[in-house]
Amino acid sequence: MSLGAPDGLTRCWWTGGEAPDPLMAVYHDTEWGVPCHDDGELFERLALESFQAGLAWVTILRKREGFRTAFRGFDPVVVATFDDTDRERLLADASIVRNRAKIDATIGNAATFLATAAEFGSFDAYLASMVAEPPARLPADAAADSIPATTAVSDALSRDLKRRGFGFVGSTIVYAFMQSVGLVDDHLPGCFRYGASGS
Repeated sequence: MSLGAPDGLTRCWWTGGEAPDPLMAVYHDTEWGVPCHDDGELFERLALESFQAGLAWVTILRKREGFRTAFRGFDPVVVATFDDTDRERLLADASIVRNRAKIDATIGNAATFLATAAEFGSFDAYLASMVAEPPARLPADAAADSIPATTAVSDALSRDLKRRGFGFVGSTIVYAFMQSVGLVDDHLPGCFRYGASGS
């Protein structure tokens, strides 16, 4: 748990302690753990979590606007049409993480995302079919080391996403995505967001 920040709010430890990075604080306060049901936003969050693999999350947040511009607002309909010219453009764009495998996965994932959304009516409905239980807050004695990197649910969701053709969706990435979009609630006791994510 982070100590109280200069604004007087107590946040989860990963935001940066008494002097949280402003981007991390805003992300924690307004997005992380808040249920998300918009397919466009879900695609963006899944893509960003994939790009984060091996990097600090603050790096992704600092490049988020660059990502949004480079990937045309993360509209999966548009991203699914990206070709080799787009790939080269992305690899030359210093405003994003220039990793060929992650770029290729994001482009491929767009078409798979659309196919999955078409099958279930929306990608949000697909997630609801895979993660049926509403998120419960952590127990009152939970600490940072209580939060898992993966769960049986993230394992199953990861396997199904891979079966459908998604790339860069290992269980750790999928669990981070679940945290991000409110499929789990991992705000720690003492955090001002504890127990409030679903409200």
